[in-house]
Amino acid sequence: MKLLKITFLSISILFFTACSTAGPYVTNISSDGNGGMNIEKCKVKYNALFDFIDTGDCISSSLKLSR
Repeated sequence: MKLLKITFLSISILFFTACSTAGPYVTNISSDGNGGMNIEKCKVKYNALFDFIDTGDCISSSLKLSR
């Protein structure tokens, strides 16, 4: 019974620490053609258990540049 508890606790710790999220980071900057910029920001998620990187929850915004 004690071995089962230790195994369950170890798997639980591994499951909850396997993913980490960072961001939002700027992933793309482009011109809008009218003197402004389009900026895309996404969150980056790394799953250490499966060695997988995923981007999601992207937000696009426009920035008007003036002189």
